[in-house]
Amino acid sequence: MSSPGPTPAAPPQSVGSRSLESLRAGFPILGREVRGRPLVYLDNGATVQKPATVIEAVDRFYREHNANVHRGVHTLSEEATALYEGARRTVADHIGADGREVVFTHNATAALNLVANSWGRANLAPGDRILLTEMEHHSNIVPWYLVAEQTGAELDWVGIDDDGRLDRDSLEAGLAREPKLLALAHVSNVLGTINPVARIVAEAKAAGTVTVVDGAQAAPKMPLDMATIGADFYAFTGHKLYGPTGIGVLYGRRDLLEQMGPFEGGGSMISKVTKEQIKWAAVPARFEAGTPPIAQAVGLGAAVEWVREVGPENIGAHELELTAYALPRLAQVPGLTVFGPDGTTDRAGIISFGLDGVHPHDVAEILDRHGVAVRAGHHCAQVLMKRLDVPATTRASFAAYNTPGEIDVLVEALHDARRVFGL
Repeated sequence: MSSPGPTPAAPPQSVGSRSLESLRAGFPILGREVRGRPLVYLDNGATVQKPATVIEAVDRFYREHNANVHRGVHTLSEEATALYEGARRTVADHIGADGREVVFTHNATAALNLVANSWGRANLAPGDRILLTEMEHHSNIVPWYLVAEQTGAELDWVGIDDDGRLDRDSLEAGLAREPKLLALAHVSNVLGTINPVARIVAEAKAAGTVTVVDGAQAAPKMPLDMATIGADFYAFTGHKLYGPTGIGVLYGRRDLLEQMGPFEGGGSMISKVTKEQIKWAAVPARFEAGTPPIAQAVGLGAAVEWVREVGPENIGAHELELTAYALPRLAQVPGLTVFGPDGTTDRAGIISFGLDGVHPHDVAEILDRHGVAVRAGHHCAQVLMKRLDVPATTRASFAAYNTPGEIDVLVEALHDARRVFGL
């Protein structure tokens, strides 16, 4: 549990070379009100708002290019295919990958399930260990639990310390047990902890362990380079990356993808079907059965272009500046406990907290009266909640468009919550 310092940092007023005011102007929803108050959207860990360029790209696809991909020889189908595959190239360039290593899925959950089923069921056997961490989202626990049941593999765990970081001794001991696979979050969706994934992946590879990284919270706020990270598989989702819902990305090393069979069967993922035999399509089509999320992919491509224009390093730096401003401001609220690492050295723009005497759901409801949107609950991380010894937390999570003034509104609303409950 962190102990924020007493002095707020100077509040940020720009994101890279852009002023906050001009950047916010590109997000239509930020102009609306909630309960008669200006919207203060601090639930970005769940989903971020969309810039107009993304909304317009999806709208334009449906108005001008809507058709199925990879099948037709007519103009609209060729245009749709070009847009869909163009989005794949944009994503691949953004993460330093080959386009054949980028599989479009419905979200990060689907990407992790694909690995668990296509790689896990073929490669895990009774007695094999699957190493997870106590800070994982359910999307990086439940698929491995199911595969362990099916294959006879065993789940093993890396603990966290009291500051919300991975316990180094526990990690070393886990890798010494020679797990077949290690699955871990790049950034905790509850604590904001940034794990040193490149170092951990290298250590796992030295132990002969395949690595799967959940990058859902990392992708919107930091540059990604698959060669540098070195993971065998890396998953993230579009709706947290300023893109639409219904689209996710699985990066997989090409040699591994080519060894894997499909998770879903249907159209597009085959090269030939006879009564006697089926031959799979080349990767990545092998893993994209049926009509894919075409418009969503187009929107994701536009979102990645927006992120690259602003600069992912600038977005991450802005979120850290907001966090540095928010932590000491929150410390001024009596009875408030922040969970996660001290300071901002290895913390992203995610702050989970508890308010003594008030249930997190009640906190969130009172904040909503002030127009402040946060998330309350176990955040699909019940293993972590048990480790923290709390039933739930309230979470404020930042994005490129958030302002110091919005944090001030959050803090005042928390003081109001204390007044409402007579604290």
